[in-house]
Amino acid sequence: MFIPTRRALLGASLAGLAAPRLARASGYPDRPVTLVVPFGPGGGNDVTARTLGQFLERELGQSFVVQNRPGAGGEIGINAVADAKPDGYTFGILNTPGLVTIPIERKPRWSLDSFTFVAGLVDDPGVIAVHPDSGIRTVADLVAAAKKEEGFTIAAQGLGSTSFLSVRLLEQVAGVRLEPVIYPSLPQGVIALGQKEVRGAAANLGEGQTMSEGKPWQVVGVMAEERSSVAPQVPTFREQGYDVTIGSLRGFVGPKGVPPEITARLGAAIEKVFADPEYIALAQRTQQPLRLLRQEAYDRHLQESDRKFRALWAVKPWV
Repeated sequence: MFIPTRRALLGASLAGLAAPRLARASGYPDRPVTLVVPFGPGGGNDVTARTLGQFLERELGQSFVVQNRPGAGGEIGINAVADAKPDGYTFGILNTPGLVTIPIERKPRWSLDSFTFVAGLVDDPGVIAVHPDSGIRTVADLVAAAKKEEGFTIAAQGLGSTSFLSVRLLEQVAGVRLEPVIYPSLPQGVIALGQKEVRGAAANLGEGQTMSEGKPWQVVGVMAEERSSVAPQVPTFREQGYDVTIGSLRGFVGPKGVPPEITARLGAAIEKVFADPEYIALAQRTQQPLRLLRQEAYDRHLQESDRKFRALWAVKPWV
């Protein structure tokens, strides 16, 4: 259904960077803007960058060129944004938890203070799915099964990832022991669940819906404050009595020091895009749960996430 749209988006060409110079908001932008994606083509951040970039080009009259910089769990791409000149021509589509958790678990050359946060864009909440034949239908069912079965395995994708941390948060809230099993990618975790190699699989909702199409995959709950438009029939963990909220919040982020008049112009353009019915429909087709957070709210969300994950690290380090 939406896969052809993704393939078409991935066909967008990359353009070179123009010589750096300080931009003026009155004529901004007067050349292409680079959007760094710290992962390879086809993932959630990449789709967000390419869909949003198309519509920002309409609003601002210049192309937004996606540059994939994968590696080190996103750190290479994040480095590229932190190190860029703050002239308004290099931004990144960066996401939590990595933007917050990497400085907790190791010492990169950047911190949250190294960036200019323009807007939160997409909030893809965490979920846990089980095999439809498992007999597990709710979070309470899953917790009860995990208390009975030693070594209740949950597929996850990397230490410090949303999926891995969602398992640790559920352990903390439910007082249960779970066994995360690390797979290099979500598709491999989906296959493992389908073959009953694991009892469950943790993922982000949108990506999980995409990767599991046509495969055994039953979501027991959404780790968000409210139900998601991607799967409104699925209750939240909180509704089911387990206060677990975590997801991958993708945002529009620049290096520290981008002039406020430029961020204001970009923020206004993003707001217009988010009100465009065509963009809303495209986001729905590509499984992007939109959540617009303006600059101050986005910054505040990241600071709150930093406090939450530092508290989790103090109790149960994930590395």
